[in-house]
Amino acid sequence: MTSATDFKSHLSMLAGYHGWANQLLLEGVAPVSPEHYRADAGLFFGSIHRTLNHLLLADRAWYGRFVGRPESYARLDLEIEPDRAALAEALAERHLLWKELIAAAQPDAAAGTLHYTTTAGEPSATPWLATVTHVFNHATHHRGQVTAALTRYGYACPEIDLIYFVRQRGMAAAG
Repeated sequence: MTSATDFKSHLSMLAGYHGWANQLLLEGVAPVSPEHYRADAGLFFGSIHRTLNHLLLADRAWYGRFVGRPESYARLDLEIEPDRAALAEALAERHLLWKELIAAAQPDAAAGTLHYTTTAGEPSATPWLATVTHVFNHATHHRGQVTAALTRYGYACPEIDLIYFVRQRGMAAAG
């Protein structure tokens, strides 16, 4: 990426993908029985529900750090939204906050540093661009775990790879 426009365009695409993939995943999770939804599926956070809760918690924690209003969580496995429908609703709109943050980012933000406190209470500083990219990559990692649980339980699994989003949106490479 060579300019502020390039990095904003790329991150905006990732934020759009974040929302698109979350929505498809939530549609894939909708028909899951309550038993399968809350059962330990062998995922890092156990169940589909607990993994989706972690996605929301992590998204909120990182967003708060970026906007200077950090949300502190004692543990990464806290259940912050026990209600299935409310959890899905909260996850569905998170990408809009990231799109706003990216649109408002100053041209030098990509070369900057994000200073924050980790969940363990330690001060940290990481490259701004790498850290915002991490937010989207982290969500992709855990969405993949949920799709594994869907497959395990015999439910249809959505195609949520980034390339499908790019193709669907007609984002052809300039050439």
